[in-house]
Order: sequence, then C-alpha cells, then structure tokens
Amino acid sequence: MAPIGTLWGAPFQRQTKCILSAAAIAGLEVKFELFRFGVTNRSPEFLAKFPLAKMPTFEDKDGTALIEGAAIARYVASLAPESGLLGHSVKDAALIDQWIHFAEHEINAYTDIIFQMIEGFFPEKAYDEHIHDGLVARQQRSLKFLEQKINLHEFLINDEITLADIVLAAVIQRAAIVTLGAAERALYPNIFAHYAKVTADPRIKDILGAVNFVEVPLTPKKAE
Repeated sequence: MAPIGTLWGAPFQRQTKCILSAAAIAGLEVKFELFRFGVTNRSPEFLAKFPLAKMPTFEDKDGTALIEGAAIARYVASLAPESGLLGHSVKDAALIDQWIHFAEHEINAYTDIIFQMIEGFFPEKAYDEHIHDGLVARQQRSLKFLEQKINLHEFLINDEITLADIVLAAVIQRAAIVTLGAAERALYPNIFAHYAKVTADPRIKDILGAVNFVEVPLTPKKAE
C-alpha cells in the first residue's frame, strides 16, 4: 500500500500520537518525517508549505497541506470510513467532534498553560500561584463532568474505539505527567479505566507508548 501522505511530527507529541494511531486503526500507511526543531522549521521548502512552522503538519499525496493535529487525524480517519473511527451516523460524528473539542479545550488547554507557566516558557517567565490554582480548578471541573459521563458505553460513543477515544486518551496521558498526580488520578477511576482500555489496544499500544505518570503534580522549581 502506498502512503496516503507525509506527516512531520515527533513521536512524543500528543497530536502526532493521535494521527499515527488513527492511521494504524484505519489500516493506512503514513510516511513519517521526524520534525527537528531549528532544522525542519527553518527549511525553505518546509516553510513554503507550512509558514506557521509548527508541528504536526501533513501533506497528502495530492499536495494538500494540513495543519492542526485533530484536523489531520480526522482527515486520515475519513479515508477509511469502515474503520468506525468517525462513527456510523451523523449523530456519532457530532458526538465524536464534541468529545474531541472538549478534551482539547476543556482539559488539555489547561495542562499546556500550566506546564508552560511552570517551565517559564512565557517571555516574562512569570509564575502566578493564583492563576495556577484557577487553571487547576477549571480542569478539575471538566474532569468531574467527564468522570460522570464516561461509563455509559464500552467507549465514549459506542462499543468500538473512535477518534474521540484516541484523542481523549492522549490528552489524559499528557495531564497525568503534568497536573494529575496519584491522588488526583484516584478521583477519576472511570477516566483512567477508559485510558487503560484505549492504550491497551494492540494496534496503537506502541504508538501511545508507556509513560511515567507523576506522583504529585508539577510545581515550579525553587530558585537556588
């Protein structure tokens, strides 16, 4: 089978994991190019196709260029409708989109901002404990909602894995190495049962990979 296109990304990146997992379940081949910071995103050829210079990026075999991980994963899944990754009805598709947006914007967005603030990624290298606590509270609110909803089916939408399950598992994996320590994870048994079920799928187990969850949430390093 010829590759459906080329993906530039990094194996550790959440969005890249989702795209490669979608391709694996769909039974499609993707040519993977390792994105090298300071090299790939400075190449004139790459910038001509992807001027934003971020990963992941994807170019299909016909030359269509795509950015944004969820959009790329959805495109890949759409090439194999029989896979069930996008459901089997309009309602399924709407629910899948709902949970993808929820996972990315109501859970992962807070993980990323907290991580960036703790690691001093912002230009002013500022850290504000009150902002940190507020972001944690917002994420907890979303996780509590998800915990109540997630045990209605074998997976999020029905009894087979969909793109929403993949995205959610990757989002939860990321949170469990930043904001969710052992005590926090214990509050969400349904969420982490779902995570275990998705990541145990033999088709994507190696892609999602085993990661070391934190025992306590990350906090700013003390100044020496």
